Amino acid sequence: MDINEILQYLPHRYPFLLVDRVLEIEEGVRILALKNVTMNEPFFTGHFPNRPVFPGVLIMEALAQAAAILSFKTMGHKPDPDAAVYFAGIDNARFKRPVLPGDQLLLEVNISRKMRNIWKYSAVARVGDELAAEADLMCALKTAS
Repeated sequence: MDINEILQYLPHRYPFLLVDRVLEIEEGVRILALKNVTMNEPFFTGHFPNRPVFPGVLIMEALAQAAAILSFKTMGHKPDPDAAVYFAGIDNARFKRPVLPGDQLLLEVNISRKMRNIWKYSAVARVGDELAAEADLMCALKTAS
């Protein structure tokens, strides 16, 4: 999936759109997506001025965005304008390596379980072959009222 198709599945826009490309997707099972980390991103001016590091919370958000694409593709439809996917939990999060400008962050998310509108995933972020972060994510699909 290129960026134009990704924009049809995620409500996020710059500077908060954190998935640049979907490399592989197996509906109902897994997704492999890519985030290009560039020095132009606005948070690098403050995180950290002398040693820019991609924030860990944004790694989790990038994984969740990839998970949302996988979920909507698995359900077989694009999101309703009144719907949103929210974090319901992040467990076992571990950060193993800093992610720096110039890195390509590979986002791999596998569906662990689906119960009604709650989805559980196992998620891993890598730079090349190096593990950058991992977590078990839980997200909830909600319709705005």
